[in-house]
Amino acid sequence: MNDNVTLPQEVIMSKIYMIRGQKIMLDRDLSELYQVETKQLKRQVRRNITRFPADFMFKLTKEEYEFLRSQFGTLNRGEHSKYAPMVFTEQGVSMLSSVLNSQTAINLNIQIIRTFTKMREMILTSKDLLLKMEQIEKRSDQQDESIEVIFRYLKQLISLDKQPKKELGYKPNDK
Repeated sequence: MNDNVTLPQEVIMSKIYMIRGQKIMLDRDLSELYQVETKQLKRQVRRNITRFPADFMFKLTKEEYEFLRSQFGTLNRGEHSKYAPMVFTEQGVSMLSSVLNSQTAINLNIQIIRTFTKMREMILTSKDLLLKMEQIEKRSDQQDESIEVIFRYLKQLISLDKQPKKELGYKPNDK
């Protein structure tokens, strides 16, 4: 890859996972994108650890790592580390470009941050649609209740119409 590399958004999105309610990227995926070895990426992070607080980067628990490994399907020998990976949130990915200090890292970080932003917009849009659907559902529930009241009154009117009516007026037989 050259320094002016661009990746399809789908490629980046496929490397973003949800862990602990946060969108994250794995160290091995990032190192692959940046074209550096994972150990080099980790080394640079450890050398600059103060730039990576817990909300920027954390290590997965054994259970989280096993869950993710099960999502990847069959493991090829040597493909997955036996150690839990470092994972980076959107802010951590942003910070990586400053510690890797290469043009490729900077260009890819811009793409990754744009992808995170696009995903956030998509989530907000879907939340807005969900809220609108809930409002429509509430309105239709209220309309259903109103329609039921109307039908109840109509039934009462119909039942009144079926009752025998007392004739009005003067009858010579009445005394």
